[in-house]
Amino acid sequence: MAQVAASRLTHSSFSLKKQIEKIKPSGFASNSKLVTGDNERVRRNAFRVTARRQELEVVPVTPEDLPKIQIAVPNYESPEVLQHSDRLVGMWSRPLVKRKTKIVCTIGPSTNTKEMIWKLAETGMNVARLNMSHGDHASHQKVIDLVKEYNAQSKDNVIAIMLDTKGPEVRSGDLPQPVNLESGQEFTFTINRGVGTSDCVSVNYDDFVNDVEAGDMLLVDGGMMSLLVKSKTEDSVKCEVVDGGELKSRRHLNVRGKSATLPSITEKDWDDIKFGVDNEVDFYAVSFVKDAEVIHELKNYLKSCGANIQVIPKIESADSIPNLHSIITASDGAMVARGDLGAELPIEEVPLLQEEIIRTCRSMGKAVIVATNMLESMIVHPTPTRAEVSDIAIAVREGADAVMLSGETAHGKFPLKAVKVMHTVSLRTEASITGSVTPANLGQAFKNHMSEMFAYHATSMSNTLGTSLVVFTRTGFMAILLSHYRPTGTIFAFTNSKRVQQKLALYQGVCPIYMEFSDDADETFEKALGTLKIQGMVKEGDEVALVQSGRQPIWRFQSTHNIQVRKV
Repeated sequence: MAQVAASRLTHSSFSLKKQIEKIKPSGFASNSKLVTGDNERVRRNAFRVTARRQELEVVPVTPEDLPKIQIAVPNYESPEVLQHSDRLVGMWSRPLVKRKTKIVCTIGPSTNTKEMIWKLAETGMNVARLNMSHGDHASHQKVIDLVKEYNAQSKDNVIAIMLDTKGPEVRSGDLPQPVNLESGQEFTFTINRGVGTSDCVSVNYDDFVNDVEAGDMLLVDGGMMSLLVKSKTEDSVKCEVVDGGELKSRRHLNVRGKSATLPSITEKDWDDIKFGVDNEVDFYAVSFVKDAEVIHELKNYLKSCGANIQVIPKIESADSIPNLHSIITASDGAMVARGDLGAELPIEEVPLLQEEIIRTCRSMGKAVIVATNMLESMIVHPTPTRAEVSDIAIAVREGADAVMLSGETAHGKFPLKAVKVMHTVSLRTEASITGSVTPANLGQAFKNHMSEMFAYHATSMSNTLGTSLVVFTRTGFMAILLSHYRPTGTIFAFTNSKRVQQKLALYQGVCPIYMEFSDDADETFEKALGTLKIQGMVKEGDEVALVQSGRQPIWRFQSTHNIQVRKV
């Protein structure tokens, strides 16, 4: 079969070359081998491709298929461009309407104005993150008000708000000027307040002396500098500098392989959490979570307040890894906070833990965010390193719901460019993915609910027919469940709740749309399809798979569920 296909391809190479001449950009030379290649190379490549596809039982490429192959570099943001896999030439799916992987942007001095928040939203921001380690309630209140103003004015977009707690950070004290540490030098950390000299600095944590032992490796700024603990007294820890550098005021301290014995939620954090309840934020990112008890405590507090806020623990401490399963089970998702995770654990473990956390979250139907250092170089440079680009692509391929920018948008020089890079890299990577592998045990999280089966079959139907999905939801449950099956098409989630719309902004592949529901189901369906058509999300003649299931019936009886295909 492969030989026949190769022969056909050889005979049609001249017509293929004519097709290429028509579509290639004007700047390309007419005899460019980069685009066309010679006949022999085309024949060899065709043989390899079709032989590989034969093993996978995929119908071989025919001459009629050849004009469809993308030769010129495509614009992956254009809905008209066919998706194309480098691995399985000849297999296409319907084009994506929007980027599926969501982008979380930290708001700071570089972006805390109305103009910048509007521009971030237009460039690709889906979630605005408030880092409570910096700023005060007044500055964060300003950002919250601006995001809510944007949401009120925007017709086809919505931004969720995530409050990130400071947590029990251990930091060095203030120094009158930076101290240059050199390898082999002795340096002391003390729990006595107000000390700041060339060979000793205070620490903001009274139990610091009790938490470290001789032989421990102390890391400054996540490993930018390292010091070996040599001895300790009642109030001081004496170290030898292993890797030197410039020590500045209030630097973050970690001990390799250990977590501080501080509580995960401090008094400041509880004050910030109450601030989030009063402002109806959508998510809490909780720092340095060590066990599930912290999550239960926070959720009980939110329940007592009547607050509908999702809890996302940040996996960043050594103590959290043995309790990973129970932490995620108790939560609404997880954040892979790779900075402190790589400081408390060997850095070579971080990529493996990232993959495991993503896999665990997906198997439980929970949201997962990959964070820290994704475009770190763009804090000061207008273009990213190629390794950073690959890092984003890996997170997208592994199935993360969202990728996050920290300093890049908080205080970086090029916040909009950083978002644009994250947007285009995610979009290009998604265009190369022909199909998502569903976690084998995803159903275990919902095995007692009928909606699980309907989400599975709706995804199969959508993928087979090449359609998008439309779901109507009051709670967001069904849209979130569909998201974790990763259908090829977009999930258009219509909801009559602004809070639910904002919450759904985090989930992969979900396009949340606010719309008032009428009592008549068909009238609501037609109104929804009309909205999608007006916004250019679908066009006349397209088919969509419409799912009616979930925990709260809409226009159906409690015991009935259905999937239908409708033409626009």
